[in-house]
Amino acid sequence: MDRRGFLKTAAIAATGALAAPRLSLAADSKTLRFVPQANLANLDPIWTTQYVVRNGGLLIWDTLLGVDDQLQAKPQMAESWENTPDFKTWTFKLRPGLKFHDGEPVLAKDVVASIKRWMVRDAPMGVPIKKRTDALEVVDDRTFRFRLNLPYPKMPFALGKSSTPCLFIMPERIALTDPFKQITEYVGSGPMRFKKEEWVPGAKAVFEKFDGYAPRAEKANWLSGGKRINFDRIEWQIVPDGATAAAALQNGEVDWVETPLPDLYPLLAKSAGVKVDVADPLGNIGSFRLNHLNPPFNDVRARRAVQIALSQEDYMEAVVGDDTSLWKTLPGFFTPNTPLYTEFGGEPLKGKRDYDQAKKLLAEAGYKNEPIILLVATDVAITKAQGDVTADLLKRIGMNVQYQALDWGTVGQRRASKEPIDKGGWNIFHTWHAGADCVNPAPYTALDASGDTAWFGWPKSDAVQAKIAEWYEAPDPATEKRVIADLNKAAMDDVVYIPTGFFQFKQAWRANLAGVVKAPFPVFWDVTKA
Repeated sequence: MDRRGFLKTAAIAATGALAAPRLSLAADSKTLRFVPQANLANLDPIWTTQYVVRNGGLLIWDTLLGVDDQLQAKPQMAESWENTPDFKTWTFKLRPGLKFHDGEPVLAKDVVASIKRWMVRDAPMGVPIKKRTDALEVVDDRTFRFRLNLPYPKMPFALGKSSTPCLFIMPERIALTDPFKQITEYVGSGPMRFKKEEWVPGAKAVFEKFDGYAPRAEKANWLSGGKRINFDRIEWQIVPDGATAAAALQNGEVDWVETPLPDLYPLLAKSAGVKVDVADPLGNIGSFRLNHLNPPFNDVRARRAVQIALSQEDYMEAVVGDDTSLWKTLPGFFTPNTPLYTEFGGEPLKGKRDYDQAKKLLAEAGYKNEPIILLVATDVAITKAQGDVTADLLKRIGMNVQYQALDWGTVGQRRASKEPIDKGGWNIFHTWHAGADCVNPAPYTALDASGDTAWFGWPKSDAVQAKIAEWYEAPDPATEKRVIADLNKAAMDDVVYIPTGFFQFKQAWRANLAGVVKAPFPVFWDVTKA
């Protein structure tokens, strides 16, 4: 029996006899019990880019603007905005009646403070806006204005994007927290309050309906429109074991599982009272993230060694399984079946894998069997599967891999370290990027190659940054496509990171839930339970 066959047999056996902590039956129509993709170890959506934190943040805080399912920015907390023809002055006005969870009104000063904290941490969009900003000023209680020294036509998309970190609106006193320190108070502007006193990291997080929230009049569409919550409580049950989560769903102990084990899709689809469907039409891109600061991957030859040896088929089969309708190889960085998708320059990820050439490149880079620190979040199926494949791959090309099994929260902390290996640093970690974040460079945190201000791994590539800047200035779609092709090649040449493939996951929920939609994040508004 092969590895996947063993795992599948074990998982199915586990669902047949529930070996789980007994969860209360989820029969109450006013309580939704949800199993998220990972543990909610912290809850500062600016301090981290983990999707699970973003997803919790979407309940607690609202956004100034919000993208719909066409990735178009729509007014959310904003009532309206206007800009000068040169795109240098942007003026936003808030809707009346907005309140924070402590009953205080949402004012322009709160939004300005929230934007300033966000700009420091959002490399692809926030940092460029900050560099262009001569003034970000309060006009009156409901109005604020950007005055820029350079045009920025993509301002609405930047302020309403769904990629991490999102611009969540916090009270001024909280938003004034150092962007590199975590907030400790979770007073939001969104449809749910966070019940901090019930938060047990690793076990449970609870959100309670905020009756003072004023949803927009129009129907919700992803992050835009009226976010109407039909539950008094939403309880996140942290269940790291996928078979246990599936069994709890079958037994009616939870209502919704965000990322069930792929091996269990067929079983869940046949289960009475359970529905299964693709979670996100834009899918995900697997990520092999290298630390460009520490040897050997500070040398591009070492990064290319891994790139030409890596088999995306191996990664995708480990992550998703043998259903090829749910995954494909990806010789590029942009989301398939979107306008800017390109494979130009993607040859290093195509064709036969070359272990001998990889070993030669490692020798040229000066690698001499030093330990390679591989951080693996074993409590998240996606990262665990990728980490296992990587451990085998590195051994095949003669690297001394040290597999460090951690939880996702700890990986989120460790990956922020720029220290050398002998002082707690790292070489590799795995994650994934929502396809919605990879449709163009604007929300694409992982593609930024600005060095110290780049995302974890801190890649630096003048060629990549020049093409990103050129895309921002592109006057038409044809020019954008040409620039993106060159950008794809530059990012592949410098190995900003290594895509491990494109994949889609399914979500599963009890049949008595209505209103579950396909999106890059769980959409709780408009969901009901009979």
